Amino acid sequence: MIIKQITSSETLPIRHKVMWPDKLLTYVKLPNDQLGKHYGLFVNEKMTAIISVFITNNEAQFRKFATLNEFQGLGYGTLLLQNIIDLLKEEGVKKLWCNARIEKTKFYKKFNLRRTNKVYEKGGIEFVIMERYFK
Repeated sequence: MIIKQITSSETLPIRHKVMWPDKLLTYVKLPNDQLGKHYGLFVNEKMTAIISVFITNNEAQFRKFATLNEFQGLGYGTLLLQNIIDLLKEEGVKKLWCNARIEKTKFYKKFNLRRTNKVYEKGGIEFVIMERYFK
C-alpha cells in the first residue's frame, strides 16, 4: 500500500463512481480543484481511495473523500485520512473540517471530528459540517 499526491483529474473516476454515479462526470469536479492537493491510496498499484485537501491560512477542508466500494470496510479510508491528518498537523494547520454525509458521521468521529449545527442538503442527500481543532 502506498499513499501519494495525484492530480485532480486522477480523482474524478473514483469520485464519480463512489459519490455520484447517477450524475455526469462534470458533477464531481470542483471549481477550485486546481488549488487543492489531491492524494490517492494505492493497493497493488490500483488506486482505491482518494481525498482532496484545500488549505486557507491555518484551516484545511477535505473534500471528495471516497473509497471504491469493493475496498470499503478494509481500513484503507482510515489509513488515508489518518495520513492526511498527520500531514496537516505537521504543516501547522489549526482547524480541519469537512462536509460529511449524515450517515458517515460515526466514521469521522473516530478522528475526533465533531458535528456542528450546520446541516444542509445537496442532491437529495443530507450533510453536516464536522470540524476538529489542533493545538
